[in-house]
Amino acid sequence: MTPGLRRRTGFEIELMAPAGVSRRTLARELAGRCGGSVRPVWHHDSEPSLVPGLGRFLHLTQAFEVRRPDGALLCTLADDITLLAGLDPAAPARPGWFRVLTDDQRLLRLLARHGNPGGTIDTVLLGTAALWGSEVQRHGDVYRLNDAADVTIALAAPLGGERERPCEIITPPLTSDFESSLEELLAPARELGFTVPREAAVHLHVDGGPFRAPRALANLVRLFAYWREPLRAVLRTNPACRRLAPLPGPLVEAVRGIPSSGELRAAAEKGKLTKYFDVNLTQLLTDTPIRDTVEIRILPGAIDAAAILDRAALVELLLDRCADPTPIPPGDDVDGLLELAAEALADR
Repeated sequence: MTPGLRRRTGFEIELMAPAGVSRRTLARELAGRCGGSVRPVWHHDSEPSLVPGLGRFLHLTQAFEVRRPDGALLCTLADDITLLAGLDPAAPARPGWFRVLTDDQRLLRLLARHGNPGGTIDTVLLGTAALWGSEVQRHGDVYRLNDAADVTIALAAPLGGERERPCEIITPPLTSDFESSLEELLAPARELGFTVPREAAVHLHVDGGPFRAPRALANLVRLFAYWREPLRAVLRTNPACRRLAPLPGPLVEAVRGIPSSGELRAAAEKGKLTKYFDVNLTQLLTDTPIRDTVEIRILPGAIDAAAILDRAALVELLLDRCADPTPIPPGDDVDGLLELAAEALADR
């Protein structure tokens, strides 16, 4: 039996609403149970583009903050585009559901600032249009904003394909009462018929500060590179989960010695490190982190707090071992991985 969590930890839990139910439904249910409120917010993401020469679209989709009566954040409920199984891609958009698309991060942030996620598709581009002195054009169900040279700035389009059903529960950082805090979110989801999607994962966000030291960061790389297969076996990583990959070769090669922070950053840049690896180290390799955390991305989907916390506690022990400056050795078996965790537990 693994011990309870001690580190400040945020959770991202991917679920799927049943047909006819949405993440907005769960938001209202959670707010009703705690006497709180729901506030529509934007969720920023990207998706592959079908337009020749344009690699991806950036988009805003409707998410929902649930707050307690005192204003404290209970959770945010957002879409996750990796969740596809069981959805009907031909399903028409339900009333009130839409997204905003563009191809530039700066424009996306501008659109989010001047568009109301709780508004309507026909008005969502008007605030940005006023900045450009342009008119929003309608083409069927799609609204387009062009600049004075008739170059498209953004589109607002109905959100079909049952995209209101995917629901990623994003908690604020938790420091105590982990099981009751998660069950406050998951029990209502279970009662509404939410399930674990085929591609689901649970992500953990732990404070990044202790891992900014180069020896601790190098040990994180060693843990997730040298012990990749034992980690995936013991945690039961979902093979259908998308956006996972082994850490890039240049970064792994760098930790065969005792690298400096500069050497680790150079190796990460050479290996084109992004967040979409087994562990997201990007926030540790910049002086201006958006969210100063280490994100562990290889836990399987779950809708039961005990199952999530049991795996999270094992991960925490392994993170404790990473904080020890002694280099983590290579290994290829589950027993050896559990011995690393046992060593960390003995040192507590």
